Amino acid sequence: MPTSSNTDNEAGDACPLCGGLGYVARDLPTDHPDFGKLFPCSCKLSEREQRRMEQLRSLSNLDHLARLTFDNFVPDGYQLTPSQSATLRFAYDMAQRYAEDPQGWLILFGKYGCGKTHLAAAIANRAIERRQPVLFVVVPDLLDYLRAAFAPNSPTTYDERFDQVRNAPLLILDDLGTQSSTAWAQEKLFQILNYRYNARMPTVITSNHRLEEIDLRIRSRMVDTDVATVLTITAPDFRRSPIDRGQSDLSSLSLLEDMTFDTFSLREDELKPDERENLRRAVELCRRYAEEPSDWLVLQGDYGCGKTHLAASIANQRVAEGQPALFVVVPELLDHLRATFSPSSQVRFDQRFEEVRRAPLLVLDDLGTESASPWAQEKLYQLFNYRYIARVPTIITMTQTIDEVDPRLRSRMSDVGRCTIFGIIASSYRGSPQRRKERKSYGRSRNSRG
Repeated sequence: MPTSSNTDNEAGDACPLCGGLGYVARDLPTDHPDFGKLFPCSCKLSEREQRRMEQLRSLSNLDHLARLTFDNFVPDGYQLTPSQSATLRFAYDMAQRYAEDPQGWLILFGKYGCGKTHLAAAIANRAIERRQPVLFVVVPDLLDYLRAAFAPNSPTTYDERFDQVRNAPLLILDDLGTQSSTAWAQEKLFQILNYRYNARMPTVITSNHRLEEIDLRIRSRMVDTDVATVLTITAPDFRRSPIDRGQSDLSSLSLLEDMTFDTFSLREDELKPDERENLRRAVELCRRYAEEPSDWLVLQGDYGCGKTHLAASIANQRVAEGQPALFVVVPELLDHLRATFSPSSQVRFDQRFEEVRRAPLLVLDDLGTESASPWAQEKLYQLFNYRYIARVPTIITMTQTIDEVDPRLRSRMSDVGRCTIFGIIASSYRGSPQRRKERKSYGRSRNSRG
């Protein structure tokens, strides 16, 4: 006969098994060790499960992500290269299959805005549709949630919260690597992921870091192919305009959108015949390089001769075709690197330096105008040496002659097998013969009046 004291059920909604009491005694022989004991009724278990799902949903804060589903995801992206589109499509297909039957770990790497959070949220929303409990949480928010348990007025203990996260039937951790890298934070994350790894519990992780930047203890579990599937999405940020996609936040190319081959002027009515021919050949060389960037291209000439415009034209054409390009003025690059040593910097030096060093296409504008401190020289040499050995497409503009360049850089730029140096002899468009003549005439008229 059902027996109990506490109940959350109203009399009018009495359960036929427990009569609304919430607990039942099992029909067992008198000599059974559980004879006479009360056990939660199925209605009580269902109620607890419902409360548990509500708690997970509340913690997940999925209400503002409810719009992120597989139905409104664009698996082929916008204006992507075939390789970028292929990685996005593959991640979409894998995420859909995972959502149907969550098993093991699914790990999505990629830059901001590539779609990995959308896919992770779509997996969570699919689970909710099926009334399956899921915990979706951004990693820094998760750590704040755990820290809050130490507050005197916390409604739950730290152990309860930690166990709630660690044992979530499906755990989705968004933005791994953006959290504060304190020893406590690293230890908590390791404990959670190590537990779930050993228990083979369904887990989805997204990160905008590279695999080798993840804590070694966690990384070793990520690379276990028996448990984890690791995917890298190479698509650029879909939120940015086509001309901006694939650019770093330190790139100044967005400020040079108007510098294209179509807007470049050969100034045929200003230049001498040999200068016109020289500038025409420079444009042809840059157009060919833009079609298929390979090795290094160095454009040397006076200020205003057009070398920056041509370098930006190459980069803008590549970006318009969906290829990433990093355009940075050398003194500004060094300032960006120095800024990473600030305590308030959100980017580490090694992250910023690697971003530049490994850029698929790098334009270094105004080499030679930077401060020639030993530190600056060493950083530029490390950058040049890596890209020289790896033969990564690089464009350099400078007003100096090759003989004035740092010897270590000059030795690599002088390798005709890997570097093409083109000297532009055209005079500055800001000081064309016509304009110089006008200025001289204006000066003479002022002197005559004086």
